[in-house]
Amino acid sequence: MMPFVLIALIAGAASALMFASIISGALISLVLFYLAPLPLMVAAIGWGPLCASLGGIAAAIGLGALFGLPYCIAFAVTVALPAWWLGHLVLLGRQVARVAPDAAEPEIEWYPVGRILLWIAGFAVLTTIAALLTLGTDAETITGTLRRGLMRLLRAADPQTSGEASQFVDALVHIAPAAATIIAMMTLTLNLWLSAKVTATSGRLRRPWPDLMTAELPPMTLVALCIALALCFTGGLLAIVAQIATAALMMGYALTGFAVLHTLTLALKSRTFWLGSTYAVVVVFGWPVIAMVILGLADAVFGFRERFLRSRQPPPLPTP
Repeated sequence: MMPFVLIALIAGAASALMFASIISGALISLVLFYLAPLPLMVAAIGWGPLCASLGGIAAAIGLGALFGLPYCIAFAVTVALPAWWLGHLVLLGRQVARVAPDAAEPEIEWYPVGRILLWIAGFAVLTTIAALLTLGTDAETITGTLRRGLMRLLRAADPQTSGEASQFVDALVHIAPAAATIIAMMTLTLNLWLSAKVTATSGRLRRPWPDLMTAELPPMTLVALCIALALCFTGGLLAIVAQIATAALMMGYALTGFAVLHTLTLALKSRTFWLGSTYAVVVVFGWPVIAMVILGLADAVFGFRERFLRSRQPPPLPTP
């Protein structure tokens, strides 16, 4: 029991230190801040969700005692809660049937990767909305606070700001919520993937590695995306929330788009080159991720992967 508690406290302390490093203002602290859920996710996947919950509670209490209640709540919502719940989902499975009557091990159906992506999108929406609500409770206050903050940053960098800079800030204010959601979703996905890799390498992963090429979002996600897109044109706080939800769901489809790309390139001899080039272009330029969103949406509507895999199956043997 003592090693279990010690691991929980170490994971919580590491996450809390990485989260609190943002106070220093150093550039490396931004990387540590985004990787703050990683230790707790490793604890959740390797030693169970209870280990992550103990470490998260201890870390949140420690941050609250040192820096105040806002840091405690922020850590609990943006780091501890996603790490605990996503780690729980990774290990969630149910017995389906036995492989054979004399088989000792029952067949386990693990929680689908696509549904985990949907939970990640939900946490990205939750954390972004929570961050914006600290700026105000209505759209005018939130956008005004964002605009003043960005203008202060620009004036600190260049005191001779012009009218074009003001227009640039206005554009940033409109895309900031969606951009923050995309960053939150990508960092949560990266943390979960890294934590699963760490536990798999150490032999602590208590489930087989999933086939990521089969990841797909639930069918009703497309309906939710259409509703969120429609609400983006309403105005006010509801429109901001809808934009955040739309950005999160589109990034979910972008990730499934990469899964589709990995599947459709199985027959290519230069598959590694094309996949590597695609990832490099997306990382360097950013905007080509729109192509992955379109590919993920197209697969959700037309089932490209299913058709491709069906075409690769050998034809049935003729009946005598």
